[in-house]
Amino acid sequence: MDQVAHKPEPVASDNAPLVSQNSTPFIVAYIAFVALLVAAFKFPPLLDYPNHYARIWLLSGGISQQPFPQIYSIDWNRTFTNVGIDLLAYWIGPTVGPSLLARSLLFLAIILPPLGAIALHRRLFGHAFYWQIAILYLSWCSTMVGGFLNFQIGLGLALLLACVDERLQAGNPFVLFAWRMFASLLLTVTHIFSLGFYIALVCGLEFSWSFAILRAGRALARLAVRLAAVFTACALPAVALFLNTSHLPGVEGAGLQAIWNDSVPALFINIISAVSTYVPTVDLSFITVATIVLVFARVGASQSGKQGIHAGLAISASGLFILACLSPLHALGTGWISWRFPIMAALVAAVMVCPFTVLNRRQAMWLLVALGIVVFGRTGWIGFNWWHSQKDVAAIEAVLVSAPPGSAIMPLKREPDPAHLPRNSRYYFWQEDTFRHLPTLAVPLSHAFVPTVFTAIGKQPLRVLPPWSEIAVPEGNLLSLSVLICPAVMARDTTYTPYLRDWRNRFDFVLVVNADTPDKYIGDVVPAGLKLVNDGGFAKLYAIDKTLPVGEPVPAGCPASLTGAE
Repeated sequence: MDQVAHKPEPVASDNAPLVSQNSTPFIVAYIAFVALLVAAFKFPPLLDYPNHYARIWLLSGGISQQPFPQIYSIDWNRTFTNVGIDLLAYWIGPTVGPSLLARSLLFLAIILPPLGAIALHRRLFGHAFYWQIAILYLSWCSTMVGGFLNFQIGLGLALLLACVDERLQAGNPFVLFAWRMFASLLLTVTHIFSLGFYIALVCGLEFSWSFAILRAGRALARLAVRLAAVFTACALPAVALFLNTSHLPGVEGAGLQAIWNDSVPALFINIISAVSTYVPTVDLSFITVATIVLVFARVGASQSGKQGIHAGLAISASGLFILACLSPLHALGTGWISWRFPIMAALVAAVMVCPFTVLNRRQAMWLLVALGIVVFGRTGWIGFNWWHSQKDVAAIEAVLVSAPPGSAIMPLKREPDPAHLPRNSRYYFWQEDTFRHLPTLAVPLSHAFVPTVFTAIGKQPLRVLPPWSEIAVPEGNLLSLSVLICPAVMARDTTYTPYLRDWRNRFDFVLVVNADTPDKYIGDVVPAGLKLVNDGGFAKLYAIDKTLPVGEPVPAGCPASLTGAE
C-alpha cells in the first residue's frame, strides 16, 4: 500500500480562530438514541424482522416446545452462508433469551455499518472530524428497513475488519494473508455479500491514496501481485465451504428467474435505496434542508486546499455503483440484490473523503446544526414511524391469543389499490409493505404453524418436516385475501404457493392483516366459510369452516385474468 496519505491539514481562514473538531460526543449520543428506540419498540416496522425473530426464537430453544418437534428440525448442512444470526441464536440464545438477542442484533444491524465506516475514516484521516457525524445518516437505508439483519451486520463487520487489514498491510505478508483468510471465513458465514464488500474495501486500500500508481510500471506490477493475494486469501475459505456443501442458495427456484431494473425510473429508485426508508421524499428532504443551511451559512466543503480523497476507495465506490446499476433486482430466489450495492457504494464514498476539515467557530456551529437536522432529525422521523406502527403490532398480539397451540394459520392481507397507498409505517420505499411477516409471530406467541417462516435451502438451517412441509413455502410472500374467492388470482398464486389448492382442509385459521383497508379486488368482502374469531382492526383472525361446499359467487371486482406481474 502507498504510505503517502493526503491527509487534511488545518489552515487558518479569514483570521478566525479554528475549531478543534471532535465528533465522538455526538456519535455517542446517537448510539444512545438508537439504543433507546430499539429498547422501546419490540417489533418495529422492518420487513423481515418478525420472521427473523420467529426463527431466532426457535433456534434459541423454542423448537423443543410443543408442537414444534413435529414441525421443524435444525440442519446446519443446509447452508454455509447467511447464518450469522442463526449461529448466535443457537449458541447464546438459550442463555440470553430470544427477545434480548433479537434486539441486540437489530441494534448492531443499525449502528455497525456507520460505526465501521467511521472507524475506517479515522484510521485513514487520523482525526475525529465532524464529517463522521454525517456518516451516521447511512444507518437508515432500504436494506435496513427491509430487516436484512445478516447483511447489515456483515457490512459493519467488513468495515471493521478492513480497519485491521489496513493496519496490517505494512507488516508481515504471511500474517496479513492469514488475517484475510480469517476475515473471509467470518464474513462468508455471516453473509456472502459482506465478503464481496470486504474484498472491494481491501482492494481499494491496497491501491493507495493516489492515482499516480497507474503511471509507475513497477508499482503497478506490485499492486497486481497484492490484489491477486487479496483475492486468493479471501476466496479460499469461501471456496472450501462451497465445495463441502450440497445446498446452494436459490436451488429451490426454477432457473435464474431474474428481474432487472430495466428503465431509468427503476434505476433511480434503485440508486436512492441507499438513503430511502418509509417515505423517500422525506429522506431526501432532510438532505435538502441541511444543504440549504450550509449554503446560507456559507460553509464550504473545501477550506484548506489539501482535502484528502482516497483514490483506491474512489475506484471501489465507483465499481460498487456500477454493480448497483447492472445487478438484477431479484434472481435465484434472492430478493433485492441490486439494493445492496448502493449502500455499499455510499459507505465507501463517505469513507474516501474528508470535507469540512477546517472550520471557524461560526462555520462549525452551522455545520453541527445541519448535521443535527440530517442525522438526529431523520432518526426521530424513524422513531415516529416505529411508534405509529405499534398499534398494528398490538392488534396482531391481541388476535393471536385466540389461536390454540398446534393450529395451522394461513396469513393473508387486504391489498389496497397501489394508487391509494397510505404514506405511513405500513409501507416503505415505494409500495413495499412492512407488515408482510408480522403473521410469523404466531410461532412464538401462539405456538402455531405459519407456512411463511424462512426455511430456504442454502440460506437457513431450519427444515420443515412432513406433512407440514406440504403446506410450507421457504420464502413466502403475503398474498391477498382475494386469492380465496377470485379464480384468476388463485390460478396465478398456486404456481408458487401450492398449499392454496387445499387450503380449507389443511389450515385451521386465516389471519388477515391490513384488514382495516379495502382490498383492491374484493373491497370488504369476506370469503364464505370464514368465521370471525377475533377482530383487532388491523388484524382479524377467522376460523375456517371445513364443511362448506366449494363454489361461491365471484365478486364483481375480481379480475378475469392475471399475469405474474399483476
